[in-house]
Amino acid sequence: MSLRRLIPALLGLTLTTLVCLAQAQTWPSKPIRIVLQFPTGGSTDVVARVLAAQLSTALGQPVLVENRPGADGAIAGEHVARSEPDGHTFFLASNTPLMQVPLLRKTPPYDPIKNFTPVTMVGRYIYVLVVNPQVPAKDAKELLAYARANPGKLGYGSYSGVTQLMHTRFKTASKVDMALVPYKGEGPTITDILGNHVQLTYATPVSTMQHIKDGKLRAMATLLPSRYSLLPNVPTAAEAGLPTLNAGTWAVLMGPAKLPPEITARMNRELNTIMRKPEVREQIEKLGFDLAGSTSDELAVFLREQLVAWSAAFKEAGMNPE
Repeated sequence: MSLRRLIPALLGLTLTTLVCLAQAQTWPSKPIRIVLQFPTGGSTDVVARVLAAQLSTALGQPVLVENRPGADGAIAGEHVARSEPDGHTFFLASNTPLMQVPLLRKTPPYDPIKNFTPVTMVGRYIYVLVVNPQVPAKDAKELLAYARANPGKLGYGSYSGVTQLMHTRFKTASKVDMALVPYKGEGPTITDILGNHVQLTYATPVSTMQHIKDGKLRAMATLLPSRYSLLPNVPTAAEAGLPTLNAGTWAVLMGPAKLPPEITARMNRELNTIMRKPEVREQIEKLGFDLAGSTSDELAVFLREQLVAWSAAFKEAGMNPE
């Protein structure tokens, strides 16, 4: 490169570096938004609001939770991907928008690696298969028998990549015909199961535990490798003879691509500090969400590994890009 071309390039690089440093030194300069793909009431929403309240104190600016449900999280994901990378917009995303949307759409609206900056792992979900008590089945074996004897009669509520995948695995592995009913979030799904408008789904303890205790929902199995401590009498899917899931179910915090490293590091440090607080862990983990932080680099490696795992899971279930 000639000196005439090199000098402007170096000046541009220096200017960009100075702007990033200035942003980091003054950050945050206004309220921060944590965008979710789910409506209010579900486990991700509860986790986000607990962490947002703690972050507001740590960062000295309001941290607001913004719910943008729909399109399997693509609406929220695309919004964050297109946001200014100034550290005031983040995406608390589950595996649905970061795995299902890119892998099951022929023309996905974003790339989960190129269009986002990984900040930190937030944790992993625990899923419980819940059924309306009006379904005449006391355990998983009876549920499968009833579904096979009554094809198409049971409605399965689906609100995420995990729930959709498990519906497919029910139909293929268990040879069960049940209707798939799509929802925009976990909360509305559980509401309709309580009303017997649909009959079953996999959901998190934050939305189901009290209803299970009250007898308004029947827990059939957990999507875990071992029994869940808060439901010790409920078998795992493997124990119950139901399909299982190899790919992980998790939530992570992402920023737009090209988020300044100083802001990424500060957000990572504050969140991991918050997630180690005993009172925060108690508040969140009793609802069935397993808090687990990471470095930004660890999350980047994890996401690449999960893309491989989810791709294999979708192919195994016969779910192809549309």
